[in-house]
Amino acid sequence: MRKVIGRKPVLEAINSGNEIDRIMISFGQKGGVIDTILNVAKRKKIKVSQLSPQKFKENEKGLNTQGVIAFINDLNMWDVKTLISQSKKSDNPLILIIDEIQDTHNMGAIFRSAEASGVDGIIITQRNTAPLNETVEKTSAGALSYVKIAQVSNLFQAMEQLKDNGFWIYGSSLGKDSQIYTKQNYKGAVAIVVGNEEKGIRRSITEHCDHLISIPMLGKTQSLNVSVATGIILYEVLRQRKN
Repeated sequence: MRKVIGRKPVLEAINSGNEIDRIMISFGQKGGVIDTILNVAKRKKIKVSQLSPQKFKENEKGLNTQGVIAFINDLNMWDVKTLISQSKKSDNPLILIIDEIQDTHNMGAIFRSAEASGVDGIIITQRNTAPLNETVEKTSAGALSYVKIAQVSNLFQAMEQLKDNGFWIYGSSLGKDSQIYTKQNYKGAVAIVVGNEEKGIRRSITEHCDHLISIPMLGKTQSLNVSVATGIILYEVLRQRKN
C-alpha cells in the first residue's frame, strides 16, 4: 500500500482506475477539486474519512498533502519485454530511459513531462534510483498513475532488447562527441536516455547509445536541471513527429 498526497494527484489516481483503498481529508477543506474528489469517490464507492485537523496531521508526518491523502495499491511494474511490445503498437514508439536519477522531485517532474509528451513507457534502474514514493507522485501531478514503468537490474540488457526491436537510442550527454539535439531525426522507434543529476549518464551507458545529444548552453552555467533538459528533448521529439 502506498500514499498519494495532494489534491490533483489524488484526483488523477482516482480517475486513472487505480484501486483506491481509502481517502482521508482534513475536515474543513473546501474547493472545486475537493468537491470533485468527494463526488467521484462516492460514485466509485471509495471510502472517505474526514478527520479533525489534529488527527489528520498525525497521518501527514510532515508531508505537504494539501489536506488530502489516498491509500492505493503499490505500482504495477511492467516487464521490459512486455513494455517494448506494447510501445510498438504506436506508429512512432517512444521510450524514456532514466539512468540512476536520485532526487524524488526530479523523478516526479520527469514523469510529468513524459506523460504529457506521450511517452509510451519508462525504464528505470533498480540501483541508485529515487524511490517512487508520495513525493514523486505529488511532483508528477498524478502522472505516475498513468505512465508504464519497467524497473531493471541490468540496463545494458534492456537497451539491447530495444535495439533488437528496431529502436534507435539517443543519450543526453554534454560530452565532446555529442551533437545538438535538434539536428537528429526522432521519427520511428526511439529511446531517449537521461542520467544522474551530478554525473549524467554513466560512461558505460553512453557507449551503448547510437547517438549522443546535447542542449546548447549559452550562459555561464554548465548544464540544465535534468528534468528541464528531459522536457526540452521530449518536446523536440514531439515537434518533429507533428510535422
